[in-house]
Amino acid sequence: MAFDFTTIYDRHGKDALAVDAIGQIEGVPKAPQEGFSTIPMWVADMNFATAPAVVSAIQERLEHPIFGYFLPPQKYFDVIKDWQRSHNGVSNLDDKHIGYENGVLGGLISTVSAYCKPGDAVLVHSPTYIGFTSCLTAAGYKIVHSTLTADENNVYHMDYDDMDRVLTESGAKVAIFCSPHNPTGRVWHREEIEKAMAIYAKHDCIVVSDEIWSDIIHPGRTHIPAQSVSEDARNRTVALYAPSKTFNIAGIVGAYHIIYNDQLRAKVEESSKRSHYNDANVLSIHALIGAYSSEGAQWVTELNEVLAANVKRTREFFARVAPEIRIANSAGTYMLWLDATAWCKKYGKSIDELLEAGWRVGVGWQDGRPFHGDCHIRMNVALPEQLLNEALKRLNNHVFNA
Repeated sequence: MAFDFTTIYDRHGKDALAVDAIGQIEGVPKAPQEGFSTIPMWVADMNFATAPAVVSAIQERLEHPIFGYFLPPQKYFDVIKDWQRSHNGVSNLDDKHIGYENGVLGGLISTVSAYCKPGDAVLVHSPTYIGFTSCLTAAGYKIVHSTLTADENNVYHMDYDDMDRVLTESGAKVAIFCSPHNPTGRVWHREEIEKAMAIYAKHDCIVVSDEIWSDIIHPGRTHIPAQSVSEDARNRTVALYAPSKTFNIAGIVGAYHIIYNDQLRAKVEESSKRSHYNDANVLSIHALIGAYSSEGAQWVTELNEVLAANVKRTREFFARVAPEIRIANSAGTYMLWLDATAWCKKYGKSIDELLEAGWRVGVGWQDGRPFHGDCHIRMNVALPEQLLNEALKRLNNHVFNA
């Protein structure tokens, strides 16, 4: 490989929530017992250094020591259009359709606020990304869920009849669509998105499509932008993207929306400007320019190969060591969704006991209950192979064969 996905970095004291929050904040993994280091497998960032092209772009901008008020350069819009064309097949994207967002969740709230008042219902699929829950609840909206169902191969599917029912009963006028889905890792097929969009159209819902994971796709699969499946979907959807998950730069901050419909875009941008929070950071702009370069694209290709191998290795481990634990059949993201219901029942353990057994030996996997998984664990496998192997070894020796 041309890029480094093997170096193990000590992230302690380097502003890393993934390790510095361990044992310090409620809702995150507990500190390990003495003699075990922390292996962060919870929060959705990677233990790989970002692409060299990102660092180079930031360093180049730092050579000019003035960081005053600025306008995003034309290159910012050009690289987004090129990236969307080459990665998602989007050929009809103009500058005006692209708007900066400080974050995907901020863009989500700006959209919901443009069409709802506190107390109104918003449709979200369950299991649910915890960020959706926290930001919608904090803003005073009522979350209504439509449950994804797993088939015999543990592939999660939307229940279109249930979506229709929930929208009818709740009167929700905004729906959140997560593609690829977090936490199940589901990469939706075109016909599935078409069916979902038909339900949203029936109820005249504005759709917020969170596509932040759209670059983290296993080899052989393709991301289908929600806006691409029909003219109606194009006009009712706010699509949200960011380089943060792909390039491990969440701490730099910066996302963007794509909104084709002029009226929809005007309402969302008016909503986002009310707080005056949504101004770009000059280094975020240049980080994206570096990320969305040809070198950045080559880095992502190798990253996806590494992540697919890590997912395969982890699946094989559980199939061999703890086959009762069912892992969602995913094709995207680097988060695995583990259903431990059968394992806990067989061995008379609670999900708390299973989680803590891993935490005691430094395996910092994540409680799935805040994501609406009753007996589930979310597990981040974006680690160098050596570190992932150590985590699996600890689970084998101290959790499943203790």
